[in-house]
Amino acid sequence: MEKAGIKQSMSRVAKCIDNGPMEGFWGILKRERYYGRRFNPKKELIDMIENYIRYYNNRRVQRNLGVLTPMEKYNLYLAA
Repeated sequence: MEKAGIKQSMSRVAKCIDNGPMEGFWGILKRERYYGRRFNPKKELIDMIENYIRYYNNRRVQRNLGVLTPMEKYNLYLAA
């Protein structure tokens, strides 16, 4: 995981605080970009997911973040 630049979840059994947000994200992705479509070849699906992650982080505003994108909220946090 270290070589791939991935951090292991810090959650423990029955304390999965990072699981809920990720399940929510994948639900949104599937609702907005996946359902009703066919992806062939597999690379088309991978490209869609990668493009959606960039869109979600940099362009998709969210009410729970004060009508900001996740990156805008993160940058405000860093500036504080």
